[in-house]
Amino acid sequence: MKATLRGTEIFFDIAGMQIRPLENDFVERPVVFMLHGGPGGDHLRFKQHSLELQDVAQLIFIDHRGCGRSKKTKQSEYTLENNIEDIEALRQHLGLKRICMLGTSYGGMVAQGYATRYPKNLDKLILVVTAPSYRFMEDAKKNVRERGNVKQIAICEHLWEGTFKSHKHVVEFFKHMDSLYSTTMKKHRKDAFSKSKTIWAHDALNEGFGGFLRHFDFIPKLKKITCPTLVVAGQDDWICPPGQSKIIAKQIPHSQLKIFKKCGHAVAVDAHKKYINVIKNFMKK
Repeated sequence: MKATLRGTEIFFDIAGMQIRPLENDFVERPVVFMLHGGPGGDHLRFKQHSLELQDVAQLIFIDHRGCGRSKKTKQSEYTLENNIEDIEALRQHLGLKRICMLGTSYGGMVAQGYATRYPKNLDKLILVVTAPSYRFMEDAKKNVRERGNVKQIAICEHLWEGTFKSHKHVVEFFKHMDSLYSTTMKKHRKDAFSKSKTIWAHDALNEGFGGFLRHFDFIPKLKKITCPTLVVAGQDDWICPPGQSKIIAKQIPHSQLKIFKKCGHAVAVDAHKKYINVIKNFMKK
């Protein structure tokens, strides 16, 4: 499905019922906006590892502006600001008063931006392997220098400089980087980033790492988030290391922090069952 809003078309898909039959009655369940990473990824990985969450909520999968199956426009429009406002426009388009939100990696940055700007619209917030400011990039560069091999260090220059040339170029990046993203890559090879069916929008990725991700900073605003918040991190995450999640949890008043041991950025794969159970329990509270 696509929603025409703010001069573009945003693709979204739905899993689970909002009003669900329960014995001889019906129960209304929360609606969770699922925000993918990148910038430049799409929603498909959620369908690989997070569909079980429809047991406790209705899930709204969203492709950010210019990403996945959403309409392609100008690269200059693929900004954090537009991603935040597109989410608010979609909430209004769907006639939803209050929502929950789960943002992974870059999606967690969009979620933080939304939550600080529209705190009254959120019931619950889940921030997964993400960061609150541009400072994460220095940590990530240090980690790849210390943990990465020669090829990994070299290809990361395209990430830092925002110089990917195509979808295939991004896939090549993940082929080299899979072992850093996941601690269980050999066991779950089919779930590796490079094996996913994601439509990588290299221009959105370049706009982020070559531009706005170098200076965004939500840390001074995080105290504005008033809803219950779950912050999830992977102990061995190289790109959004757990120290970034600790900063988030410290700044958000009603938050809880869960760091999964022996897990990388792909925490939803590396600790799949525990990851799903932690989120389900949080949603049930």
